[in-house]
Amino acid sequence: MFKRVVVTGMGTLNAIGNSVPEYWQALLEGKSGAAPITLIDSSRLKTKFACEIKGFNPLQFMDKKDARKLDRFSQIAMAASAEAVRDANIDNETINKDRIGVIIASGIGGLSSLQNEVIENSNPNNPLRYSPFFIPKMILDIASGHVSMRYGFRGPNFSVCSACASSTHALMVAADNIKLNRADIIVTGGAEAVIESCGIAGFNSMKALSERNDEYATACRPYDKTRDGFVMGEAAGIIVLEELEHALNRGAKIYCELVGTGASADAYHLTAPHPEGLGAKNVMIAALTEAHLQPSDIDYINTHGTSTPLGDISEMKAIESVFKDTIYDLNISSTKSMTGHCLGAAGAIEAIASIHAIIYDKIPPTINHKVVDEAFDPKINLTLNSYQNRIVEAALSNTFGFGGHNACAIFKKFVK
Repeated sequence: MFKRVVVTGMGTLNAIGNSVPEYWQALLEGKSGAAPITLIDSSRLKTKFACEIKGFNPLQFMDKKDARKLDRFSQIAMAASAEAVRDANIDNETINKDRIGVIIASGIGGLSSLQNEVIENSNPNNPLRYSPFFIPKMILDIASGHVSMRYGFRGPNFSVCSACASSTHALMVAADNIKLNRADIIVTGGAEAVIESCGIAGFNSMKALSERNDEYATACRPYDKTRDGFVMGEAAGIIVLEELEHALNRGAKIYCELVGTGASADAYHLTAPHPEGLGAKNVMIAALTEAHLQPSDIDYINTHGTSTPLGDISEMKAIESVFKDTIYDLNISSTKSMTGHCLGAAGAIEAIASIHAIIYDKIPPTINHKVVDEAFDPKINLTLNSYQNRIVEAALSNTFGFGGHNACAIFKKFVK
């Protein structure tokens, strides 16, 4: 019989909160994290705004020497991990650190370090002077390595990459490692920081980003008829997963249970979703099957909901196909309307939002909705513009990535 997996700690930094409590409060307030870009010169970019983390100082979490060795995505992973580890109370001498793993995902990794080093070495008349820290700063598995070294966690340690589905896949792989008795605890989630000129311009060239520079605060508008693309975000979201009996034996607080995960492929297109949402449909069915739940058991879906013209419709078709008439009993929302799209970290911070919906029986809203799109059934509750109260026994979180990668996680109120 497989072991049960519960959530015992959480940590995050994102555009609307530099801690989990701050993030949750901002979600309930419907706070937009979008603002003019400050991290780089945006004058040459078509999109001049993003959902940046505000007020982050890596020196609050590490000394200056160590900070120089880390790309921004690893720095924020370390900061979010510090909150999660503290929350779960696992940095102590009484716990077996050989049985604690770290699996932190990223969709892209150290893009800033890559761009900066290439630019600095682009003059053919000068000798190449790449930093000895260039490769370790850039590779996307390095965040897991840094966290394990910081705390001495010697269990399974690696990364997962599947574009925007990365951190949900990390949750799935972490849960599987616990179920298979490879670890008692895994610190998992994702981190992404790609607000760089090559990152923004690259997505601009694909016509993926909103270009509403005069309406940046409301530019991310999932399900709104005037949506024109996603808003780039950066974030780290870290979740401590733990085997149930281990958590009970050490008296850990248990937030909820991770009861099901799923993975699938669209096998359709490089960047576009399957028009009928076939992969999204399959991944939700897989997660429900693993969780031994029926569609009617789900109370809340935190959608991928990126605010792209095709993506929102494709995902909703999949939800309608899976949930059928029970869809009208659901609450659905896209918290990306507030955080922006955080790529490889999206699944983790949206899982934290879903977990809090279960803890507090409140549904965070989809903000910035003004114009009705006839493509969506008006009887579906998209939790528009304000949070709603309801009992949440089970919540489902969707994430989809370029390449047709789909991942889904289902969390449930904990019952011993």
